[in-house]
Amino acid sequence: MTRLITRRLGRTERQVTTLGLGGQASIQWTADGVDPIAIIEKAYRLGVNYMDTSNIYGPSQKNFGAAFRRLGLSPSAANYDPAARRRIFVATKTHIRTARRPEGERFRTDFSEGMLDDFHVSTAVEDVRRSLSLMFGDGEGGYPDGAYLDSVQFHNINTMDEIDMLFEGFEDARPERDWMGALAAMLDLREGTNRTGCNPKKEKLIHHIGITGHWNSAAHIYAIQRDSRRVLDTLLVTMNPSDGRHMAHRFNAVAVAAAADMGVIGMKIFADAAYYHKAVQFSDSSDHVYHKVGSPELPSAELIRYALSVQGISTIIVGIGHIDDDAEQCQLSRNLADAQLAEPLDEVAMAAIEARLTAAGKHRANDYFQRKAIGLTPPRNVGVEPDSSSQLFGRLAVRVTWDTSYAGAVPIERYDVLRDGEVVGSVPHAPQFTMRRFCYDDVFPEGRPSGSHSYSVRGIDVAGAKAESISFTVDPGTEP
Repeated sequence: MTRLITRRLGRTERQVTTLGLGGQASIQWTADGVDPIAIIEKAYRLGVNYMDTSNIYGPSQKNFGAAFRRLGLSPSAANYDPAARRRIFVATKTHIRTARRPEGERFRTDFSEGMLDDFHVSTAVEDVRRSLSLMFGDGEGGYPDGAYLDSVQFHNINTMDEIDMLFEGFEDARPERDWMGALAAMLDLREGTNRTGCNPKKEKLIHHIGITGHWNSAAHIYAIQRDSRRVLDTLLVTMNPSDGRHMAHRFNAVAVAAAADMGVIGMKIFADAAYYHKAVQFSDSSDHVYHKVGSPELPSAELIRYALSVQGISTIIVGIGHIDDDAEQCQLSRNLADAQLAEPLDEVAMAAIEARLTAAGKHRANDYFQRKAIGLTPPRNVGVEPDSSSQLFGRLAVRVTWDTSYAGAVPIERYDVLRDGEVVGSVPHAPQFTMRRFCYDDVFPEGRPSGSHSYSVRGIDVAGAKAESISFTVDPGTEP
C-alpha cells in the first residue's frame, strides 16, 4: 500500500492515520479460530498508528500487550525499539471519575461500580497503572521504566455531574482533600508532579488526556467549556449517518471540540454492528462481532467516508472481526483502504448515504446509545440587565447575555435579540468552547424615554428553524 493519509490530532500535534484500530470486536470478544494478537500485528504492519482500548474491555489490553512485546513496542521486550513506539499513539480509558474519595464512598454516577473489583483498583490513578502493566509490563501490577500511554480518556461521560466530579479539586489540588476528581491526578501523571498526593514518585506516565461518550453531547460541551487550562486534548465520540436523528454530535460537541483545537476521534462507525447483523443493543459476546466486509445494502466504504467527511474529525476507530490474506475479504485491509479519503464528501453525497441507511431500515441503529433528538433548543441561561456603563457614559443601554443553543439536525446560524417582540439585533453563532457568554448591548438613542421592556433571544439554524427563550423584563433607566 502507498503511504497512508494522516491528519493532525488537534493540539496534540500528532499525525494519525485516518483509520485507527478499535480495541473491541475480536480483540475483546474472540471467537474460536480468530487470533486477536494477529489483528493488532497486521494493523501495525499496514501502517495504522492510532490504537484504542479500555480498562473495561476484558482481555483487550492484555492482547495489545502480547502484540507490543512481539513487535518490539514494549520497554519490557528485548527487541524494544523506542523510535517505533513513538510512531504509534496508544489510547486507553478509565471509567473511574475520582482520584481520591472518603473510605467506602463512591461517586453516585461512577459507572465503574463493580466493574473493576476483580482488578483491585478503586481510583483513576490505579487504573492507569493497571493499563501500563497489562500493555507494557507483567500484567500483575508491574511495568518497566520508560512505559507510557499516549492518552488516557475518561470513558463514557454522560452527565454534568460526572464532569463536576472530574473537575473536583482541579483548581485547588491538595493532598489533604477528602474528594479529588480524576482530572487533577491525570495532570500530575502527565507533568510528573504530585499536587494531588496521588503521584508520590512524580512519575510521567501519560502524554495526553481526553474524554469519550456516546450519549450526551451537552455533557461533552460542558467539559470543554470548563477546561479553561486546555488540559483535555481529545474527544472520542459517536459518528455515523444516524447522528442527525439524535442530539447530533456533529453540530454540537464535535463543532465545539474542533473550535477548541481538540483532536476528535469518531467511533461507532457501523453502530456497533447494528447496521449489519445484530439487534439494536450493546455487544457483549463474540456472537455480536461482525465478520463480513459491509453488506450490499450498506457498503462499509460509504460509512467510513461519511464519518471522515465530518468537519473536525481527525481519525476514526473501527473494531475488526477478522483478517484474511485476501485483501478483498479482510475487514482490516478493506477498511484501511476505504479510509484513504483525500477530499471529504460533500453534503449531497452525505445526505445520499443517510437516505440509503433509511431505505435499508437501519436508521434507528443508534437508539440504544445516543440521546434522543431534542431539536434546536432556545438559547440557555439568558440574562438581561441595565448596562453597568450607563451611568458612567450617560447612555441608556441593556446588556443581554446567553449561552449557546443546542443544534438539531443542522448547524445554528445566528441569534436574534428581541425587545418587546421586535428584533433589535443579531449575533452570529460560533461554537462556545469557553464559559464566555454571547453578548448584545441594546443601546437606546439619546433622549429616548425610559421604561420597562421585555427581552428574549431566539436561536435560528441554517434551515430557518427558530427556538426562542422566555422573556425577561427590565427598565434600562434603573441602577444595575
